[in-house]
Amino acid sequence: MGGFVEIGELLFSVNAGSKFHYHLLWVVVLGTIGIIVYGEMAGRIAAVMRTSVFDVIRDTIGPRLGLITLLAAVFVGVMTCAAEVGGVAMILRLLFDMPYRVLIVVTLLFFLIVIGLSNLKWIERTFGIGGLLMLIFIVTAFALHPDWPNVARGLIPWVPSSSDKQDLLSYAYYAVALLSSIMLPYETYFYASGGIEDDWSSKDVPMNRFISAVGFTLGGCLTLSLVIMGAVLFASRDIEAQLPGTAVLGPIETYGKTGLLLALAGMFFAFAGATIENCLSVSYNICQFYGWKWGKRLEARTVPRFTAIWLIVIVLSAAIVMTGVDPVQVVEYAIVFSVVILPLSYYPILRTARNRELMGSHANGWVADTLGVFFLVLVTLAALAAIPLLIITHSGES
Repeated sequence: MGGFVEIGELLFSVNAGSKFHYHLLWVVVLGTIGIIVYGEMAGRIAAVMRTSVFDVIRDTIGPRLGLITLLAAVFVGVMTCAAEVGGVAMILRLLFDMPYRVLIVVTLLFFLIVIGLSNLKWIERTFGIGGLLMLIFIVTAFALHPDWPNVARGLIPWVPSSSDKQDLLSYAYYAVALLSSIMLPYETYFYASGGIEDDWSSKDVPMNRFISAVGFTLGGCLTLSLVIMGAVLFASRDIEAQLPGTAVLGPIETYGKTGLLLALAGMFFAFAGATIENCLSVSYNICQFYGWKWGKRLEARTVPRFTAIWLIVIVLSAAIVMTGVDPVQVVEYAIVFSVVILPLSYYPILRTARNRELMGSHANGWVADTLGVFFLVLVTLAALAAIPLLIITHSGES
């Protein structure tokens, strides 16, 4: 499921295209490589050591700093989960034209049933296959006949030549936010925990490498297509995607009602998958940090703390959006604050993956090591810039 685009990545991608045409495509490529590198390392650690990300965080940076990371991850996870619940309700409203708050309750009941009664393999297969409907956005991007030479130029890192300071700051804000939306830390938390749930061992290291590369590359291609669609359709018309439904205008213009239904169905499965990932990730993280028994593979009554936490998270998420708060605004803040905890999450993963005493022959090679250090420095710089840019640009409005 990690290969699909959730609500924050969708909105930031379309808006990046509408505001800066193709000039932020290079950020998508960079972020996709980064999440492949750290997703693969997290999965490899899970396969070789049977150790989750928060076990690694606690053991590497210590209980005190680890607890700060945990609290930040829980906060970001709940906020992201709330935004996804709101996003699913918005999609259902476009499909069925029912009151928004009623659909939030319907969405909550849906997730309680799905998470409570389904095992992890069934959840992954259902939402993973359903999320493939998002491919309509890639098909749409090609059908819109973008300016391919400019698309190619957008893949090269570029800084605006504008002398307007606010334009430069807004560009920097979107670059940081887009990078964060692609490299969200919960993806590595969930991925490593899922590997342990599936009883991975060192023989699964090649499979882990393949899954990381293919899954996250698919997500990167979807994000590229959304940026291109935003540039072609919205930039010249000065349209900003304030709601997830704006993204379906591309498939509608190209394929009519069929495009609309495929896009909405794909977004439903993608947003729902991200909701489940965030909900379970919060429960995984807390239980792993404190050494409590956890796992979806186990009966709920045998893991009462794990079950109680994910129940609280999904109910709290629905309660947050039930207050009337804008899910889009929630996800914007969640994504920006996510980048702040990326260094604290990724440094322990890198340090463990390169440790030959722990990983043996499966420790990082020079390529993984070089890329790991490069992206750790990159996300650290982004983390330092994220909140100041959020405040100065008023969430990129300048």
